[in-house]
Amino acid sequence: MNRFVLLGVGALALAACSKPAPSDTDTPAPAPGTATTTPVPTPAPPATAAEPTLQPPSFDCAKAQSESEKLVCGDARLAALDRQLAALYKRVQTSPDELDIAAEQRGWVKGRDACWQAVDRHRCLVESYQTRIVELNIGSGGVSAPTPVRYQCDDASKPVSVVFYNELDPQAAVVSWGKDQAIVFPAQAASGSRYTREGVEFWEHQGEATLDFYGTTMSCKAAG
Repeated sequence: MNRFVLLGVGALALAACSKPAPSDTDTPAPAPGTATTTPVPTPAPPATAAEPTLQPPSFDCAKAQSESEKLVCGDARLAALDRQLAALYKRVQTSPDELDIAAEQRGWVKGRDACWQAVDRHRCLVESYQTRIVELNIGSGGVSAPTPVRYQCDDASKPVSVVFYNELDPQAAVVSWGKDQAIVFPAQAASGSRYTREGVEFWEHQGEATLDFYGTTMSCKAAG
C-alpha cells in the first residue's frame, strides 16, 4: 500500500489549534506585470444546506469519555464525519499495513481529544476528522495523486507545491513547503481558489498565490 506521510504536521496542527484563524478579508498581494497562469482546480463552495438531522456517531455516546467525544455526540456534522471515518477505517484495516494503520489511528484519537484545548473546538474537530479521512484515502492507494502544481515564491529557501484532490470527499489540497506538508480544505473566497486549515492558508488567483504556512507568509507564482 502506498503510504502517505505528513512530515511535521502532527505537531504543527496541534500548535495551530490555539492560533486565530486567517481573516476572510485578506487578499493575495498583486504581482506586477502579466503572469503566465497555470490552471488550478476551483473547489466547490462550502455547503450552505441546512444542518443535517442529528444521528449518532459510530461509538456509543452513553460511554463517551473525552470532551471531544461528547461534542461529537451533540453535533450532526461531527457525528456524520465520525461515521464516515469509521466506515473508511474498517475498509483499510484489511491492508498489509494494518498494524501501522492501527497505531496511526490511536495517535489520531489522542490528537482529536486534544481539541478541547483549542480556541475553536468545533473547527479543530472538523479539521481533525477531515484530515484523517483524506490521509486514509490517499494512503490506502484508493485515489491516484494528481500532478502537483509547483510555485516560485519570494521565500526560495524551500520548494512549494500543491496537489489538489478535488475528487475526494471532502475535497482537499496537500500543500508542501520543503519537507513539511499540510492538508487544507476549500473556503469561501471573493475570487480565485482558497484553501485553509487552522494556521495555514493558500489563496490562488490567475497564477498568483499567497501562502501563510504557520506564520511564514510568502507571495508565489505558478511555475511555467
